[in-house]
Amino acid sequence: MLTRSVPLDPAASALIFIDVQNFSARRDGGEFKDMDPKAFADTYGAFFDTFEAETLPNMQRLRDAARGAGVEVMYTTIESLTKDGRDRSLDYKITGFNVPKGSWDGRPIDALAPGEDEIWLPKSSSSVFVSTNIDYVLRCLGVKQVVIAGLVTDQCVEGAIRDACDLGYLVTQVTDACLTYTPERQAASINAIKGYCRQLSTDALIEELQGVTT
Repeated sequence: MLTRSVPLDPAASALIFIDVQNFSARRDGGEFKDMDPKAFADTYGAFFDTFEAETLPNMQRLRDAARGAGVEVMYTTIESLTKDGRDRSLDYKITGFNVPKGSWDGRPIDALAPGEDEIWLPKSSSSVFVSTNIDYVLRCLGVKQVVIAGLVTDQCVEGAIRDACDLGYLVTQVTDACLTYTPERQAASINAIKGYCRQLSTDALIEELQGVTT
């Protein structure tokens, strides 16, 4: 019987971190640079408190477990191919997002930086599968199972999950290694996307990976 509940085969798996970058995953990132401090605290303070205390540590533990098990670890960040962002998606133009090519904002945060030989793909749309060659790269790597974590759950993370499913990958979402701006949005997204993927906690996936490697 076909099922999404297939344990990871490390040799055929990749962990992809979505948009854990300076632009949107740091309090001083470019997404927030023009905000009034009180408005920032009211709108995003709780989000960053949760991200820094819970979500980021889960991401780090997940990354370390994946590396230890031989799972390919990959990263994607919002970053234009040009300085002025003329190549970015219409949606990003309307939203006002432009992370210039080569900018500090476009880099993964130091706490979750790619290793020396790990793949990092800049993207200029919500879904990494639309504006990068990640599907080609994954197939060259022999990847059939994709693990998704990152920011934000109900936007770019959901987009990556849906597109990966449609392209024929088995997808696992690590629910506590993803985050969006309110608990209500987080819960709604986790519930809405569950029909597309296997959902596990960080602890459960690490336990699975440790079982594979012992």
